Amino acid sequence: MVREVAPEEVQSKLLNDGADVEVVDIRDPEAFEQGHVPGAVNVPLPELPRRVDEHEWDADEIVCVCPIGQSSIQAARLLGSYEAIDGDAVASMAGGYREWDGELEATATAGDDEDVRADAPDEGPEAPF
Repeated sequence: MVREVAPEEVQSKLLNDGADVEVVDIRDPEAFEQGHVPGAVNVPLPELPRRVDEHEWDADEIVCVCPIGQSSIQAARLLGSYEAIDGDAVASMAGGYREWDGELEATATAGDDEDVRADAPDEGPEAPF
C-alpha cells in the first residue's frame, strides 16, 4: 500500500530547509512547464520505468505528484519497487495538484514566445491546468 501525504505536509517540508524531500511530477512536460511544485523534477509516468536509473533517488522522502492524486499512487508503487529506493521513503501527494494551494514554479523553455510567470493564476482561463 502506498503512503499518501497531504499537500500541506509536502509544502511544509519544502519550506523547511532541513527537510530532505524530492517531488517527482509525473505529468507531461507541457503541463509541468506551465506550473509545478517548486523544485520538482519532471518524469512523465509513461517514461518512469525506463528513466528510473537516470536519477539519484537519495532523498529521505520522495513524493510523486499528478493532477488528482491517482496516477501518482501508481508512480509511487513503481519507484517503491525499485531496488535502489527505500520503498518506505516513497509517497503520493493526496489529491494531487487539485488540492495543492501553494505557489507554483513555472519553467520557460527556449523559443517560448510568451512570458511564463510563476505567479500565474490558479483559476480561470489563464490557469496552468
